[in-house]
Amino acid sequence: MVYDQLGVSKYRAIMTTTDRERISGESDDPDEKVYQSVSRVRSRIEELEKDAELLEEHHPELLEELRHAVCKDDE
Repeated sequence: MVYDQLGVSKYRAIMTTTDRERISGESDDPDEKVYQSVSRVRSRIEELEKDAELLEEHHPELLEELRHAVCKDDE
């Protein structure tokens, strides 16, 4: 994708490319940067919970798709 070519962080689900690199240990960033990424992901998880509530009420089929994507191993 164009973002990757430009080196610009893009969202992938709830993490940016930079978040993934930091959290996975692939980056050489200091611990402070890793903690910042973890904090951002936690905030996005909270927003995801709100989105799930909205989907439950207005589009349950999409909520099932989300659950399937997130909980594959729980089946």
